Amino acid sequence: MKRRILVSLTAVGAVLALSAPAGAADVRAGAAAAAAADGGWEPAPSPSWSYPAGARCDFAVQGSPVVDEVVRRTLAAYEDGTKVFEYKGDLVVRVVNSATGASYDADAGGRAVVVVRPDRSQSWYVVGPVLAGFGEAGGNVPRGLYTVDGAYSLDVSPTGYKTLTLAHGTIDSLCAKVS
Repeated sequence: MKRRILVSLTAVGAVLALSAPAGAADVRAGAAAAAAADGGWEPAPSPSWSYPAGARCDFAVQGSPVVDEVVRRTLAAYEDGTKVFEYKGDLVVRVVNSATGASYDADAGGRAVVVVRPDRSQSWYVVGPVLAGFGEAGGNVPRGLYTVDGAYSLDVSPTGYKTLTLAHGTIDSLCAKVS
């Protein structure tokens, strides 16, 4: 299943400026100085994962990175506990139908700025492909496992509900590729 959706995407710079709580200037300055010293990049390995039948696909599915060169750096850390990270690097995940062994190597090497809040909510601002899984009634995309590619945002509420907003891009079903 491939769909194309066009909607607006908030500029990352505006989001970062608006997400800064009052009095966060000293924290921002400290984070900027630390990142400037060595670029601030550190490895961000992707874990393997698995879901039982019905959780994402109609069958049990699992994934493991076969190429993982993802790194991240902290762009900001605020007094309220909110952190802003940037991710980049090659990532290819082998998605496997656990019952049949059918597999597909999915490119998930997009670049993202991610705002992580103390209440466990997140906002992702992405260019390029990433893997996204949605549970039943768990977001504005039907249950499934997808490669999302383009320019888009993904908001995750404190309860885990995901809202995907594409400025320009595609959603490609990985369940269909390994069924």
